[in-house]
Amino acid sequence: MSSRFPGLFGIRLKGLALFLLALAMPVASASAADEPDLIFRRSTVFKWMSPNDKLATYGLDDPEVEGVACHFTVPEKGGFKGWLGLAEEVSDISLACRQVGPIKFKNKMEQGDDMFRKRRSLFFKKMQIVRGCDAKRNVLVYMVYSDKLIEGSPKNSTSTVPIMPWGPADSSVQKCGEFFTH
Repeated sequence: MSSRFPGLFGIRLKGLALFLLALAMPVASASAADEPDLIFRRSTVFKWMSPNDKLATYGLDDPEVEGVACHFTVPEKGGFKGWLGLAEEVSDISLACRQVGPIKFKNKMEQGDDMFRKRRSLFFKKMQIVRGCDAKRNVLVYMVYSDKLIEGSPKNSTSTVPIMPWGPADSSVQKCGEFFTH
């Protein structure tokens, strides 16, 4: 077929290459947090000739809510595929978020907005931490999950942060319902 239509085969290859490049490009978000801080890693599976499988714990501050920090632990594949960044990571991610200072909202937000996202495979899978507000209880709710281009994963973790005064000098407690739109 390429001898009858020599240019068509080249166009298809270029189109495929552009498509794969677009999938590999990181997805930017104005409201998503910067890169998290690595707290520590712990080996879980020993590999003789390549890097071990590990659990890695990271910390990050909510970029839109001052006074909230989250920590999450993710498995990291070892072996040669993991070392080269070609392994698809599993969706087991744990999450804990806490108030670490006076809570101040920087902007209005939507329920379920991304707080952080990161690729978990070369092309198709990403991890997301999203935030919302339980206005009735004045509690911030954070959920972590991973999704694929075609299908998501039911594995998830949720953490809540009640909005409380921070020390005797913090007398004004903001209401999250005033900063989230439904």
